Amino acid sequence: MTLDAGAAGDERRAVAQLHLILGPVGAGKSTYARTLCAEHRAVALILDDWMARLFGADIRPETGRVAWYLERRDRVFEQIWQLTRQLVAVDTCVVLEVGLIRRMEREAFYRRVEDAGLGLTIHLLDADREVRRERVLRRNQEKDVVQVVPLEFFEMASDLWEPPDDIELSARDVRVR
Repeated sequence: MTLDAGAAGDERRAVAQLHLILGPVGAGKSTYARTLCAEHRAVALILDDWMARLFGADIRPETGRVAWYLERRDRVFEQIWQLTRQLVAVDTCVVLEVGLIRRMEREAFYRRVEDAGLGLTIHLLDADREVRRERVLRRNQEKDVVQVVPLEFFEMASDLWEPPDDIELSARDVRVR
């Protein structure tokens, strides 16, 4: 949370900050979200947690799995966005980990944030693909895992990951971890 000078310049009020965590599958985003929440007294909204809770028990179709997933992901993202707006409106910092592995998705998100007049800090995490694959396989074996990530999904999502380029990095408050 940051302090913002009031109209007279001497009053200060808390201004909630929005933190967006970016990175490929297995980079440690959900773990890092807990650290940020503790540092900023923030609420974490993590897409995978919502997807697992809402759709984890659902039977996936034999064909069209990607479309099935994307339709649900988009609905959950809209709900997370509405909740984010409500939390920031009551001066609560929010940590978002919502995928956004493609540059086009991130640009659309940045426009939303700007249109809403919100402050945004981006936290970029990454690791070598082999390290990430091992993390995901290890996490899949844990008994309290939120969502199992099948190896084929890991590979597909890793192939789709578009790291921010210099233009995206220079235009925003980005912290590389």
